[in-house]
Amino acid sequence: MTFEGFQPKDFDTFAIEGLDERMEAIQERIQPKFQVIGDALADDLSQLVGQEMHLHIAKHARRTVNPPDDTWMALAANKRGYKKHPHFQVGLWQDHLFIWLAYIYEFENKTTVAQQFLQDQDDIETNIPNDFVLSLDHTKNQSMPFTNENLSHALDRLKNVKKAEFLIGKNIDRHNPILQDGDKLLQEIKQTFDTLAPLYRSTIK
Repeated sequence: MTFEGFQPKDFDTFAIEGLDERMEAIQERIQPKFQVIGDALADDLSQLVGQEMHLHIAKHARRTVNPPDDTWMALAANKRGYKKHPHFQVGLWQDHLFIWLAYIYEFENKTTVAQQFLQDQDDIETNIPNDFVLSLDHTKNQSMPFTNENLSHALDRLKNVKKAEFLIGKNIDRHNPILQDGDKLLQEIKQTFDTLAPLYRSTIK
């Protein structure tokens, strides 16, 4: 399958009413593209982080009534699952594509990671571009600019709040032309992962 990027129809998937109907569209329109992205990037990312990375595509299996408002793929070092481990995500909400390095609520070593990031905060602020964003909750379509103040807040929360999450990466608006150019989009995702890889490596020592 040649990757042609994401089209408006892909984002419109999240306007489809009904769990079964929306899931069918996700499976037909979006998940094959996630497979291609994962296949294209897994080997490079594995070399970059020094661990074999495995592709996981969200199944939304626990849902029985409400259709998902977003969907994603994850690359993680664990073959069986990703939620308990640091992982890289690519996914879609109705209004944008996201590229994250994610530490979500099921990850157990959050305090250690938060302390590591707080220790390295000056380096993080120097090496992460200004157009990156932060999120505190992967289930909400909310993010905040990457600033010193927001980073400090996010890391303090990660250290002290049991269910805290920390996601860092990029959002690309659904109307950005790069999304419809498969080669350019793959390169953008790869560059984002390249930027985030040192953070990942620092938390798996």
